[in-house]
Amino acid sequence: MPTGYISIGSNIDKDKHIPASLEALDLHFGNLNISSIYETAPIGFIGDTFYNLIVGFNSQLNVKEVAKILRKIELDNGRTRDSQKFSSRTLDLDLILYDALIINDGRLQIPRDEIERYAFVLEPLAEIAPNLKHPISSLSYADLWKKFDKTNLHQHRITPI
Repeated sequence: MPTGYISIGSNIDKDKHIPASLEALDLHFGNLNISSIYETAPIGFIGDTFYNLIVGFNSQLNVKEVAKILRKIELDNGRTRDSQKFSSRTLDLDLILYDALIINDGRLQIPRDEIERYAFVLEPLAEIAPNLKHPISSLSYADLWKKFDKTNLHQHRITPI
């Protein structure tokens, strides 16, 4: 059964939207592998801090069906489609990995380049899937995290929900 990983982020009513997203994901996929939650400073704009985490799951659905479910959960949690890339949001759910698939199809990019660019994606992914290898670089997420430039890192692990 394919394994996927979802990056979750929120900085608007995050104490409400993060648990709601986990509940919805559990209803759709069951048995989630949930990282710690990291509090992260916003990148590219001034705003409230984010809660970020990674969730692993198994599913028989194809990747486009999974992406459609994630969009619906975002919309159910007040996400608007007209939001800018670097802006506050109620809920952001990004499918960052789906088995070893490599897809670059418009809005659907897997693996997401955010994995190697942002600590708020890589650190929680390395926490729950340290030995899993990136489908392009073939480096483990633990190794990618070790090599990640942590200069000016503005995030810290907080108590899980």
